[in-house]
Amino acid sequence: MKRFLPNLTTVLHLLGSILLVVGFFFIIPLLYSALNGEISTENTFYAFLFSATISLGTGLTLTRIFPEKPLNSVQAILVCSLGWIVISAVGAIPFVLGIGANYLDAYFETMSGFTTTGITMFTGLDSMPRSILLWRSIIQWVGGLGILTFFLFVTSQISGIHTLFGAESHKINSKRLVPGMMNTIKILWGIYILFTLTIIIALKIAGTSLFDSICHSFTALSTGGFSPYDASIAHYQIIGHANYIWIEYIIILGMLLGGTGFLIHYRILRRDFRALYDNTEMRLWVGFITFFTLIIFLEIYLKSKGVFLNSDSGSFWKNIEENFRATLFQVIAIITTTGFGTKDIGSPFFGYLANQLFLVMMVIGGCVGSTAGGIKMLRIGILFKLIKREIHKVVSPRKSINYVLVDKNRINPDEIYRVTALFFAWIALLVFGGIVTALFSDLDGLSSFSGMCSAVGNIGPCYISVEQMTQLNPIIKIVYIFGMLAGRLEILPVFLLFSPRAWKY
Repeated sequence: MKRFLPNLTTVLHLLGSILLVVGFFFIIPLLYSALNGEISTENTFYAFLFSATISLGTGLTLTRIFPEKPLNSVQAILVCSLGWIVISAVGAIPFVLGIGANYLDAYFETMSGFTTTGITMFTGLDSMPRSILLWRSIIQWVGGLGILTFFLFVTSQISGIHTLFGAESHKINSKRLVPGMMNTIKILWGIYILFTLTIIIALKIAGTSLFDSICHSFTALSTGGFSPYDASIAHYQIIGHANYIWIEYIIILGMLLGGTGFLIHYRILRRDFRALYDNTEMRLWVGFITFFTLIIFLEIYLKSKGVFLNSDSGSFWKNIEENFRATLFQVIAIITTTGFGTKDIGSPFFGYLANQLFLVMMVIGGCVGSTAGGIKMLRIGILFKLIKREIHKVVSPRKSINYVLVDKNRINPDEIYRVTALFFAWIALLVFGGIVTALFSDLDGLSSFSGMCSAVGNIGPCYISVEQMTQLNPIIKIVYIFGMLAGRLEILPVFLLFSPRAWKY
């Protein structure tokens, strides 16, 4: 116990600090619930009031009882992993008290939100209390960047900060934007807020309500994909919104901003437009998006048996634009791991090739330093370079030296080992989740595998409908919850939770 308590003291103090921050976020839907008149008609006001009290009270207690102490590298990663588990436990309370969800489904929904996955356990969103819908959007926006920056803020003066930074390196490129961690945090938040406001204004100009603009801006930029509507972005076309086409293109832009690295955004905002093409990751990013969009669009054309070409001029261009927009939207939604939808990816609109490519995109994900999930483009590039090096070694003299170079920089062997270990762990988790899903459900192989791809890739859409998802065996739901957390924290930090040595470190 004496060896264990020091770790608890350090970790619990920081978990308390995290709960204090989350407690203040509860106040936003609490106030909205009051202003929107839900006090007399819904249970949401008291649900958020109770949640805020629990979060703030527990956070204050932990920070007072357990003093702040220096943090070592292992403890830093433990805080990062446990933080998501704790805030999801508290963040689920409004769903239980406000709309009567069972706790497992509420916890699933909250973990899906904070990890920006977007798999939902809820139907009937169109008639759900708006404060609950706002809370779903807030937890995704916070999960996209806010939690990371909080971790960096509270540990900026503590040893181990760089390890914690590394544990969340999928959010920020290893190259800092400017000298000093706090300066980097300020710039990140500045960019995040700027883009959030830009999308809100653009959607409002396109004719959506302020509420819809805020919710969709939060979940597009965070690449989370929660929507206030069961039909997601297709809602606007279904109701015949005059500007639904522009709304879809604005959402596409929002998803692209979230899936692109913040270092790239910083350089572009500083008018360094070479950032769009002078690095391997951006070239891969643009290349993959172009390839997947064109190949899926071609499949749609071939399935239509050339109906585009047999149309009159006006109908021809309309068909081209509609099908291209639908294809581009879903490619961007999947590869950025946002998960919005204008078409169901399992619908007949998409062919068998598209079904396979969507799974590939789920695994690949967005850019390093973005809010997107997945393995990340840069790591895919490193793996490609590794394959190229191994082929080159076969045809090169035995004593020749072969390095893995990315953008003329030599990749450290330790980083190569980490990328390959991460890739193997990723595949192992996908296989494990697919087996568990098939074993405890009556879903087919493709659907079973896609569910875990969606969870670990932090994506949302898969070949399991929302109705089927809600009826899954609790064992499957727990595995998906673990998969969402592992995917968000890049797997290895979560595995550390199961190491007895980590708790004695």
